[in-house]
Amino acid sequence: MTSIPKVISSAEMSAAEAKWITLKKIKYIDAAGHERVWESAERKTRKASGVDAVDVLAILRSKTNAFPLSTVIIEQYRPAIDKFIIELPAGLVDEGETPEQAAFRELEEETGYKADSLVELSPVIVSDPGMTNANMQLVVLNVILADQMETPKQKLDAGEFIVTRVVELSKLNDELKGKELGLFRETFDQTCFAEYSNRGYIADARLSHFASGYDLAQRISSTGI
Repeated sequence: MTSIPKVISSAEMSAAEAKWITLKKIKYIDAAGHERVWESAERKTRKASGVDAVDVLAILRSKTNAFPLSTVIIEQYRPAIDKFIIELPAGLVDEGETPEQAAFRELEEETGYKADSLVELSPVIVSDPGMTNANMQLVVLNVILADQMETPKQKLDAGEFIVTRVVELSKLNDELKGKELGLFRETFDQTCFAEYSNRGYIADARLSHFASGYDLAQRISSTGI
């Protein structure tokens, strides 16, 4: 990567112009019987499955125990907040796909890793219900490697710029909290990294909450707090 993406302009958009989302004015009756109005953003892309998207937690294992239990996280620029985001592999569910199938596909496309099996599928969940009806499912997948850690080739679409990093699960929370100058320094030349460092990065809430929960569970298990 030789340049840093950045927002160069921002303007209000009419609902008629929007390709992916729309705005809704919702009238509802509250618990006291009063009519009220709520503003909401909605995706236009929801397919027959009823699930907008999946987040993928890949559990990387070695058949020979050559490396600790790990996962793969990604970094990409998100124009909506004009920052680099550290997040789990994720993507929209296509028409004719189940969320599980979408998870297997997105993991391979964004990281190169091919999952061996499904571990767990969460219920349908939401992350910002005060603003949008967008929903998702968390899909946990097993990735079993023969021996040492591998770095497979991604299958990115044109216009996608995604960097992957494998992190030990036991160190994930520390990585997210302790790398404020950039989790992926090796991605940039020195000039770009200086600008990147000044602008910083932000962790996606779903990844951050998982990492915090995993870390807390470890501490409770070991110290009884």
